[in-house]
Amino acid sequence: MWIFFAFMSALLLGIYDVFKKISLKDNAVIPVLLLNTFFCSCIFLPLVVASANGGIDKDSLFYIPSITDPTIHLYIIVKSAIVLASWICAYYGLKHLPITIASPINATRPILALLGAIFIFGEQLNGWQWAGVIVSIIAFGLISLSGRKEGISPKSSIWMWLVMAGTMIGAVSGLYDKFLVGDPDNGHGLLGIWPNRGFDKMIVQSWYNFYQVLMMGIVCLVLWAPRRHRIKHPFHWRWQIPCISLFLSVADFCYFYALSQPDALISVISLVRRSGVVVGFVAGWLFFKEKNIRTKAIDLLFVVVAMILLWIGSK
Repeated sequence: MWIFFAFMSALLLGIYDVFKKISLKDNAVIPVLLLNTFFCSCIFLPLVVASANGGIDKDSLFYIPSITDPTIHLYIIVKSAIVLASWICAYYGLKHLPITIASPINATRPILALLGAIFIFGEQLNGWQWAGVIVSIIAFGLISLSGRKEGISPKSSIWMWLVMAGTMIGAVSGLYDKFLVGDPDNGHGLLGIWPNRGFDKMIVQSWYNFYQVLMMGIVCLVLWAPRRHRIKHPFHWRWQIPCISLFLSVADFCYFYALSQPDALISVISLVRRSGVVVGFVAGWLFFKEKNIRTKAIDLLFVVVAMILLWIGSK
């Protein structure tokens, strides 16, 4: 069941990337990101209130338990800071790069997560899963190389460096997620020393959004508001901005649900989630009219094969 939710998260993340690209075009990045965190919080705030008042049954998937241990907030604040750092880098990079370049770079995140999952959490993969991992690495490498045909490389583009930084920080976030919601009694734990925390997935997803709003509010007041009249692209409201929050929230719900299952593998889930790059490529071809789509379609074939291998190995 966890692999199904991982694939659902991938599909929704692909749609999320498309709305994000549309919202960021010739627009100010910081307020778009602030609104994203705000709307995400608006989705979860009613669930927190209803859960506290008995409006949502404890057996419901949408029930959010009350936090009784203050240290849980500290763990979640760290999660919020990691995610925001990744998002700020990724948003700026995506604004200035074609989605068919930025998405594949971000798709290399599972390789970093895989290394962390093996060495930090002691995960073990079967033959089918290793085959899927190897094909995925090949596929993501080929897709990234395709970007050079458009003259975009780390040597000439700071935006590519930002996307790569966001990717690396995002891999750290994925490993930290496993530590937060993973089963304490079923897993290697962090470095074999600290067992997984086993926090409720809905607590993590809801409260990290609340803390992100506060953090982004400070960033917006300090970095964007004082110079908003002097920047090249002022903020423009677009109806696609709330769609970023909606699809991201549902994608994260599927992700955390998959991750919280006892037999879930963060290495596999991270790889599957990146298959949403297919959605970005289709949008780049149909809506954004980006270049070299035919060449990149061959690279995507490797992604599809890798996902099939991972699916077989996880059944």
